[in-house]
Amino acid sequence: MSDAGAAVPVIHVAVGVIRRHGRVLIARRPDHVHQGGLLEFPGGKVEPDETVQQALVREIHEETGLTIAPADLTSLIGIRHDYGDKCVFLDVWEATDSEGEPEGKEGQAVEWRDPMELADENFPAANRPIIRALRLPRCYAITGDGSGSADYLQKLKHAIPASGQQLCLLRAPELEQARYRELVTQALRAAEWNRGVQWMLHGSPALLDAFPEAAGVHLPWREARLHSSRPIDRGYLLAVSCHNAGEIQHAVAIGADFVTLGPVKPTASHPGTVPMAPEEFRDLVAGAPVVVYGLGGLDKSDLNEMTACGAQGIAGISYWWPGPVAGQ
Repeated sequence: MSDAGAAVPVIHVAVGVIRRHGRVLIARRPDHVHQGGLLEFPGGKVEPDETVQQALVREIHEETGLTIAPADLTSLIGIRHDYGDKCVFLDVWEATDSEGEPEGKEGQAVEWRDPMELADENFPAANRPIIRALRLPRCYAITGDGSGSADYLQKLKHAIPASGQQLCLLRAPELEQARYRELVTQALRAAEWNRGVQWMLHGSPALLDAFPEAAGVHLPWREARLHSSRPIDRGYLLAVSCHNAGEIQHAVAIGADFVTLGPVKPTASHPGTVPMAPEEFRDLVAGAPVVVYGLGGLDKSDLNEMTACGAQGIAGISYWWPGPVAGQ
């Protein structure tokens, strides 16, 4: 009898990102197992009588000898990966506090590595969004009104150092392209106050031709829908604005490194837009095999709620940008 139409089983796997002194614990899969020789983050299958935290504490201890308290685990990202005959849900949690020195209890090599040195091709495909999550901060800053460029640059000059932003989207859709490019030129090349910031440009991928020093480009949905494959080199970050499952699916298809999803709450900039129900947001994040930032009406007090939903964190204007909010 054919199994056509039968539900594909979902295997719930707990994955641990263990941090210590700026590095993360990585294991190498034994050569004789599936995808042998590739690197991976430690973890294993969640048993029916376990919570994901209990499973991860057990698996980490069995595999590496490290001891971790369940209360010290923080949700990082959830990833669904379909292998055809089975679907794996990687439930990824992060710990910055662990006891002991790691060793390969199951014969696997283990070592601490700098997250910036991890390469996609050395990991199973399902693990690769974890690398993005490790490299991205919890907050994605978006600039406010850019219509008065002098005021805009002054705000940027004071807001970046004061708020400690690491990833910032230069967004000014009210400006014509020529004016926007002038503003980007001034912002990116003011090196005395923006060291260490990853600058994202808003609009067309062609902007990276003019500003190769930028970290990447953020495509509004109207731009993202025009592309059928990744429009920029993988050395850059690609972000997409999404509002539903179909848009997330398209963003994944064109190779987005992360997406913003919302609105999560009512916003002053879009007063007529109905925000997502919490259950809808959680379900969309759970089904997205890519890093997600919640967007819309959020501030830093919402960060724990967003990470509990499996999101990377929050994105927005009002939580960091000085003065009236416009144009989000």
